[in-house]
Amino acid sequence: MNETAKKPRGRPRAYEPQVALRQATGAFWKSGYAATSLDDITAATGMNRPSLRAAFGDKRAIYLQALAGYWELQLVATRKALDGDHALETALMRVYDAALAIYFSGDGPARGCFVVGTAITEAVDDPEVRRSVMDGFRTLDTRFEARLRRARDSGELGSDTDPTALALLATATLHTLALRARAGTSRKDLRTLASKAVGVICG
Repeated sequence: MNETAKKPRGRPRAYEPQVALRQATGAFWKSGYAATSLDDITAATGMNRPSLRAAFGDKRAIYLQALAGYWELQLVATRKALDGDHALETALMRVYDAALAIYFSGDGPARGCFVVGTAITEAVDDPEVRRSVMDGFRTLDTRFEARLRRARDSGELGSDTDPTALALLATATLHTLALRARAGTSRKDLRTLASKAVGVICG
């Protein structure tokens, strides 16, 4: 067998798709969808345009994958925080602590929530982005409501408690933390805010 026959066909990938997508997400997270160019994404990922297109599609396709990946991260963190036999107050603070860990996960100033920081603007004109945002919000509402309903049924909350209304308040607290993180409020102060919101929710 000659040397040519021994060589494997094709070139090995010079990138890891999940790593590249995470780097692209960081670029969108920093500047938003409209202000992030393909040149910004190539710089963040180290991939050229043809490689990006072959791996992920165009800029919008890359963004939609980044948005889906962020929702998975956020919703998994929320589910894990609410699961188990923790007291309601503890469970809610676990959610907010997990969210703050995400909002302050980048280098430099807090990035806040990827959805709130990048998708809300795009949702006005892009039905697919709008659907992603609404589906994610509904999932958060549903998970909070299920935990609050369990707390009411077990006696942690009063029998006249409205789990649906409190779930909306719990989700709204996430949005508030995200906005204030992006605006520069410290993590310590945001945790204090979250604790006060939990006190209101738990009565």
